[in-house]
Amino acid sequence: MSRPPVPRIGRSLAGLTAVAACSAGLLAAPAPASAAPDPARAPGASRATGTYPNLAPRPPMGWNNWSYYMCDLDEKVVLDNARALVRTGLARKGYRTVTLDDCWMSGQRDARGRLVADPAKFPHGMAHLGKQLHEMGLKFGIYTDVGTLTCEKFPGSLGHFQQDAEQFARWKVDYVKADGCNVPVTPGRGKEATFRDLYGQLSRALRDTGRPMTFSVSAPAYFQFDGDSAWHRVIRWSSDVGNLWRGGRDIALQKSTPAVKWASIVYNFRYNSRLAAFQRPGRWNDPDFLLAGAAGLNRQEMQSQLSLWAMMAAPLISSTDLADLPAAARKVLGNERIIAVDQDALGVQGGVVTQDDDSAVLSKPLKNGDRAIALFNSGSTPRTLSVTARAAGLPEAGSYRLHDLVTGRRTHSGKDIVAREVPPHGTVLYRVTPN
Repeated sequence: MSRPPVPRIGRSLAGLTAVAACSAGLLAAPAPASAAPDPARAPGASRATGTYPNLAPRPPMGWNNWSYYMCDLDEKVVLDNARALVRTGLARKGYRTVTLDDCWMSGQRDARGRLVADPAKFPHGMAHLGKQLHEMGLKFGIYTDVGTLTCEKFPGSLGHFQQDAEQFARWKVDYVKADGCNVPVTPGRGKEATFRDLYGQLSRALRDTGRPMTFSVSAPAYFQFDGDSAWHRVIRWSSDVGNLWRGGRDIALQKSTPAVKWASIVYNFRYNSRLAAFQRPGRWNDPDFLLAGAAGLNRQEMQSQLSLWAMMAAPLISSTDLADLPAAARKVLGNERIIAVDQDALGVQGGVVTQDDDSAVLSKPLKNGDRAIALFNSGSTPRTLSVTARAAGLPEAGSYRLHDLVTGRRTHSGKDIVAREVPPHGTVLYRVTPN
């Protein structure tokens, strides 16, 4: 007898609505991340064989339909957004992977057991769509699920891992996102062992095709509320079977209120900022999509999300209508100074130096010896924030050069790095160089 389907984390917004109502406490100091046990020794866990190749030496960047369009996607939507990436210059700045999320396929496999694109939505099929994207200089990403069904009840890959992997390779897919809805757990085996085995099977199947396909794993999102030890074990083995992993709740959807969207951003920042010890260059914590665009967020909120995601070396994956992108959102997403922090070759997730209920300061080492320092005001009133150079990990120096990566302004500082009157929901992001 199988266990009931596992609900997708974050599909219900009721919890985030409650969070929005009490957002003053969103930045309470988290419990420190404890050292995670070796997953190979975890009780009941099956050992995954081999390690997935490093196909994402920098955090992936691109576009995904889910948060904005959900199931209202088709060939035109995908290609319109792909063309917008090129037309706006965002592709040139790194946003190159265009990924179809759930609902792209028909409700049934064909007579040979193969996944089939919905013929009404994608009349030319997936191979044609991939070719169109590649001709624009973009990469092609696709969604599947390791369970019996996807989260929206389309065919899952369970029992078809090698067949689906080979199908994706024939379609010249470059990026695979694998969700974890509707995973049947056999009695006596356990949830973690089942997830590990299924993600391991898909990981091996993708490797065996011989086509390099970046692999995004959603397993940790299904263990966020199972206790830190289980959550951390799943993150550990996710870094063996894939290149990046979703850690927790889905980001809020387009239909959500601005307050819920902001609460969702802060919530995802909060949980992901605790996971720096589990990330390493080429293996990325993924706190989900960027909402900059026609989402009801103000300029400070859009800017804060990009800045915080860059500090965390997170994937920068937009989910909005890029074909109708407001100028302010385009400027936020296209800020090359901040993108450079995210894509820094050192590949380190910045750590939280200090935080309280309404603020956080993060520090991130950069390849050339500089530090990126973010001073985040999550509260509802302006606030001056500061951190000492020593606490931020900077070497001793007489003074420091500060480059504000949002405004481009350059200043100098003594022993304290200060951001004066940071607006509500705003973030000041400095690149700091010792003199």
